[in-house]
Amino acid sequence: PLPFWCTTFPRVVRRTLCRRLRREVLWNGNVEPPLRTLFTHRENVIRWSVSTRHKYRALLLSPGAFDTGTTPIVRLRSQSEVDRWLAGPLTSAARGRAGF
Repeated sequence: PLPFWCTTFPRVVRRTLCRRLRREVLWNGNVEPPLRTLFTHRENVIRWSVSTRHKYRALLLSPGAFDTGTTPIVRLRSQSEVDRWLAGPLTSAARGRAGF
């Protein structure tokens, strides 16, 4: 999991604000609710991200959470680590080369 307050939270806020201001259609004609719902509705996506951050972090980091025995688990802790990992073997594989 990436750091919540400096990575995940700003992304959630930015995406939510942009979708609301542009009135982007999400699915089935739904749009982001008015911004005041941040203060009035517990299920607001920004409030939800804050209230559930520990729950999902604990789930992802629990021993055996993804222990399939065959699937390697890669733990990336920053956006720069994500970028480097994506630019590595995955890029080569996507281009059809054997980069492993």
